[in-house]
Amino acid sequence: MKKRMVLALGGNALIKKGQRGTIYEQFANTREWAVSLIPIIQDGWEVVITHGNGPQVGSILLQNEAGLEFTPPMPLGICVAESQGYLGYMIQQCVANILQKHEINKDIVALITQVVVDKQDPSMNKPTKPIGPVYSQKRAKELEEDGYHMVKQQQGWRIVVPSPDPQRIVEGDIISILLDQGILVIAAGGGGMPVVEKKDWGYDGVEAVVDKDLSAERIAEAVDASTLLILTNVEGIYLDYNTKKQRLLSEISMEELQSYYNQGLFPEGSMGPKVHAALRFLENGGEKAIIADINKAWVALQRKTGTHIIKE
Repeated sequence: MKKRMVLALGGNALIKKGQRGTIYEQFANTREWAVSLIPIIQDGWEVVITHGNGPQVGSILLQNEAGLEFTPPMPLGICVAESQGYLGYMIQQCVANILQKHEINKDIVALITQVVVDKQDPSMNKPTKPIGPVYSQKRAKELEEDGYHMVKQQQGWRIVVPSPDPQRIVEGDIISILLDQGILVIAAGGGGMPVVEKKDWGYDGVEAVVDKDLSAERIAEAVDASTLLILTNVEGIYLDYNTKKQRLLSEISMEELQSYYNQGLFPEGSMGPKVHAALRFLENGGEKAIIADINKAWVALQRKTGTHIIKE
């Protein structure tokens, strides 16, 4: 198989815990992380980068709310596209600068990406994914009247949206062509914009969000990647995480990991989708699936850290 990988960045790559999330902080964090790409590119890997966008979309929704008096608010899909654009620009610039500094000649492009979902997906009629800011009860009622689904949490009210399973990357062939030309691609930020296919119309956006790790796996399928590398804020997959009995799974078979996943041992809000994406990638013909710390991408590729899921 090709020496080609999809590298999925967790949200902590761009905004660290305790930070306000200013654009200056995000650029600094991106420059810091981009250094880890140098040995990967030098080793001849073709790379697609995906990334989370949760905090950034939350900020855009807050801006929508603050500007209601002056400008019409934008729907969720447009907010995702907006975050893809500015985060793609930021990653593109930071990676280009660090590669240039190390005299690596590599073109980079950020691609606004759509992801096809099934309009019959069960989640479409059962929104469960909280997004954006916390609202007062009064404002939550107004949003419900506008068609939003709301849920009450400890801090207040939040919008909840569907999180359908991604079926296909619309721009998958384009990404593959760009890789064939030696271009590093940034795609499907925040999981991409979810769209459905309508007869006599084409693609149409839906008010939903797609998990970025599952979208990363669909990209890996589309471009015939050999490796899916999911980077997060922990060393890898743990059993009994955050307890005295926690144990890092350095190497584990698909069968054993599937068993743990089926038992519900990995939370849906954190490690669950990463495990699901890794298993799906290997089931669909991928060669290597690795989950590792965001600052140890190259070391993880050398099998010196992280969790390595094997087929045997």
